[in-house]
Amino acid sequence: MRLLTFALLVLTMFGHNAFAAGPYKVASDCTWPPMELLDDQKQPTGYSVDYIKEAGKAAGFDVDVQNVAWDGIFGGVATNKYDIVASSTTITPERQKQFDFSDPYYEVVQAVILPAGQNIKNLADLKGKKVGGQIGTTGIFVMRKADAGADLREYDDIGLAIQDLVGGRLDAVICDDPVAMYYVNKKPDTAGKLNLSFKTDDKEYYGFTVKKGRQDLVEKINKGIKAVKESGKEAELKKKWMGE
Repeated sequence: MRLLTFALLVLTMFGHNAFAAGPYKVASDCTWPPMELLDDQKQPTGYSVDYIKEAGKAAGFDVDVQNVAWDGIFGGVATNKYDIVASSTTITPERQKQFDFSDPYYEVVQAVILPAGQNIKNLADLKGKKVGGQIGTTGIFVMRKADAGADLREYDDIGLAIQDLVGGRLDAVICDDPVAMYYVNKKPDTAGKLNLSFKTDDKEYYGFTVKKGRQDLVEKINKGIKAVKESGKEAELKKKWMGE
C-alpha cells in the first residue's frame, strides 16, 4: 500500500515521465553481419550493437537491443515502440525528412567479392558475369547505375548470395564493405575462400535513427559516439568484427 501510494504521489508531482529512465529500446534487424546478427543464443550482436552499447556506457544511458524485422523497424520508431534504430541505416536527405539521425558511426562504400585468386579493376570487368546482391540495397542500385552488362541476381539475404558465390553459382557479389570484410576475413566457413577485389569511390554513412524531434536523445548518442571514437574503442570494434 505504501509503495502504491508513493508511486501515485510521484506520478502526480512529476507526471508519467518520472518512470521513463529505464533503458532505451533499440531495434536492430539482425540479418546483416557483421553489423547486426544473432549470436549462438539468438541474441543481437555485431558492430552496430556493440557500438550503441559502448556509446551508451560513455554517455550514461542503458540500451535494450531487440531483433526487429526491417519492414517494421521505422514504423516502430515513429510510433514510440522503439527509441533507436541501430541497423546499418544510411543517412539520406529523404530519410532525414522523416527521422532524426546521430552523427555517422561508420563510413561505407560498396565492395565486390570474388573467389580467392580472382580480381577486377572496375565494375565494367563484370560484363557477362553473374553478380549477386541483396534486394533493395545500395549494391544493387550501384550495379544498375553502372549498366556494366552483368547478369544481376537479387537475394533476400546477402548470406545466400555468398553461399552461391562459394558454391560456384555466382561469379561475384556486391555489398557494403564491412559485410564484405566479414565474409572475407572473419566468418569461419568463408574466410580464405574469397577475395575483396574492388571498392567503389562513392561514400555513404551509417547513423543511429530516432523519431523526429528527439534532439535530446540525438545529443546523448552523439556524446557517446564522440567518446567511442576518441577512446580508441571504435578501432577495437572494427578489428573485432571486420578483421585487419
